[in-house]
Amino acid sequence: MMSLPQLESWLYNAANIIRGPVDPSDYKAYIFPILFFKRISDVYEEEYSQALIDSNGDIEYAEFSENHRFNIPKGCKWSDLHAKTSNIGAAIKSIFRKIEKANSKTLYGIFGDVEWTNKEKLSDERLKNLIEHFSLHNLSIANVEPDMAGRAYEFLIKKFADKTNKKAGEFYTPRSIVKLMILILDPCEKESVYDPACGTGGMLLQALSHVRDKGQDVRTLELYGQERNLTTSAIARMNLIIHGLEDFDIERGDTLRNPIFRDRNKIATFDCVIANPPFSLKNWGEEVWAHDKWKRNEYGMPPSQYGDFAWVQHMIKSMAPTTGRLAVVVPHGVLFRKGSEQEIRERLINNDRLEAVIGLGDNLFYGTNLAACILVLKHRKPTERKNKVLFIDASKIYKPQRSQNIMEDSDVERIYGLYNDYTNVPHLSRVVEVKEIKQNGLNLNISLYIEKENNQQVISMDEAIVNLKEAVEATRAADEILKRKLVEMGVNI
Repeated sequence: MMSLPQLESWLYNAANIIRGPVDPSDYKAYIFPILFFKRISDVYEEEYSQALIDSNGDIEYAEFSENHRFNIPKGCKWSDLHAKTSNIGAAIKSIFRKIEKANSKTLYGIFGDVEWTNKEKLSDERLKNLIEHFSLHNLSIANVEPDMAGRAYEFLIKKFADKTNKKAGEFYTPRSIVKLMILILDPCEKESVYDPACGTGGMLLQALSHVRDKGQDVRTLELYGQERNLTTSAIARMNLIIHGLEDFDIERGDTLRNPIFRDRNKIATFDCVIANPPFSLKNWGEEVWAHDKWKRNEYGMPPSQYGDFAWVQHMIKSMAPTTGRLAVVVPHGVLFRKGSEQEIRERLINNDRLEAVIGLGDNLFYGTNLAACILVLKHRKPTERKNKVLFIDASKIYKPQRSQNIMEDSDVERIYGLYNDYTNVPHLSRVVEVKEIKQNGLNLNISLYIEKENNQQVISMDEAIVNLKEAVEATRAADEILKRKLVEMGVNI
């Protein structure tokens, strides 16, 4: 059995085989389907062998679909692909489609739409090398149990995000920020969690881990997600399956234009709603929202150039009437931009939905150096928090890094502590009455409510005079040295 570092290294090295003809931003579209196929094929063989043992060698029994999580049709096992020496791309495409068809309820469209038959991009030789690489190790459950497989899969997602920083924000949210949001929402067993911009499924998986860590029954947790991008939505489904999950629902589609999760003629509602949607989306669906049949614009019509409040309002509409709570990542402009966004903020505040505004540090997210913030909203705020909003300035709570800053577990716990305590801490957090926010013109800019800490050292007047004299004397001495150098060089002064 491989260790987790060995597994991660082996899987990541697969990307080296397609480096060159495949852009780093597309690694995930090629590597994840092959990895997923290898996993379900090896598990099928494992299940088949166990069924043979259980039935004293009854081949017909071993092939029964009831003995397998996924059905692998004849000619579609990993060993069948491994035996191919030519037209490998066509074989991959054929096998993938047959597996999807044989598992139409669970795997339809899961392998994406990569052009495996494009030999200019991936020759038979390169594909053969890729298949040989994945054939080095067995990915059965006995060799790689679901938790390890899931952690390795998440490792790959992050590594590919690191490779393509600018585009990674479309599918990956740093897991420390996800953890913070899940701590705030605190999903419990028998509850539902919904991510309308689910990317690769990281927020849903963190919700699952949170419930498991509390010792609760994760089998009763309902997970739902919608993702517009075909490749990303497929990776999300693979991610949850690799982690051993069976009962979840990830749908592909444009959430703002066509929300898939509905309850008859209304938007479906959930206990926890969480998302990191695209920042300030321009072509977000204004033409649909002008007369939105789901009535998601009840707080106001977002401006055409910024879709942030469209996401927020969709998520509000998706909150369960009593237990509903949400956490959403938005750019700081949402806090103070005027026009229709100011009107939306006014209705949010008047309805007393907004519980907390958390400002994060800069350069924490992929694809942008700008700082972002987290809005926390609830349908029913605790009595002691009614008509109040907690502001948290966590802009300095992170670990600086060369390419991208990170929040460590201790940083996450510190910020969560500020939220959970819901009290005033100088320069870090402040509970603000709604009336003060209204006096500030409904501007939620954190700097209006939390004074920045002055890190400059305060010195006495006597110390300042001494420092000034020393600076003057140092300047005179430098001038004398410069004059001597000039004279030595023959320069008249």
